[in-house]
Amino acid sequence: MRALRILLIVVVILGGIFVAADRIAVNMAESEAADKIKSSQGLSSTPEISIKGFPFLTQVVGKELDEVDVSLAGITASAGGRSVNVTEVRAELRSVKIDSSFSSAVADRADGSARISYADLTKAAPQGATVSYAGPERAAKGQVKVTGPLTDLLEGAGIKVPGAFKGLLKGRTVTAYSTVGLRGGSTVQLKAESLPRLPLPGFDEKLRQIVDYDLKIAGMPSSIKLDKVEATDAGLRFSGRGTNVSLAG
Repeated sequence: MRALRILLIVVVILGGIFVAADRIAVNMAESEAADKIKSSQGLSSTPEISIKGFPFLTQVVGKELDEVDVSLAGITASAGGRSVNVTEVRAELRSVKIDSSFSSAVADRADGSARISYADLTKAAPQGATVSYAGPERAAKGQVKVTGPLTDLLEGAGIKVPGAFKGLLKGRTVTAYSTVGLRGGSTVQLKAESLPRLPLPGFDEKLRQIVDYDLKIAGMPSSIKLDKVEATDAGLRFSGRGTNVSLAG
């Protein structure tokens, strides 16, 4: 019995050492991967990497990781030459196969998501416009609220208003509810449901061209195509899925 007890103690100690070594190895791998992603993508902050599954060392020997979760900050969206921050980009990678030189990998499948706050949506909006939450009913239809002084919107777009009509527009505010859609897997489109008619010939279409605009989201692996957008009280959330997602080292 004493011998058995000693054997069990040895097994427990060795198991603890293996677990500790395994956790040290995975922490080092996560740190190294985060530094490489930051450097290769030119990010302003270090991403968070979480390698799931146990034991890690046997996954490395088999050159396949069960699950890798990546969270990125410092990603941008652009609209009309203006760049704004994307609050967060996440990618959940599954069955990640590592090549023989450990310099690249391919994930069998990946789920990606991105969030943009209303404050950042406003920064990307036409000059003079503010983007905000449209309330639960309109948010359920994928709509956001866009408002702004009419003269600010027109002048911000470089559109001159004839002096004889300036008095008619003074103090007028445009309020529109824009439906958010996706195009090409990475471009966000905002299109106003309806707009007020203006007392200026030909200016209705100009206002439409100002209020409707696109945002191009960068930073998501090219194999992941965004296909869903949700309007929440904190901003817009986008999500998508990809297969055979290539990851350079």
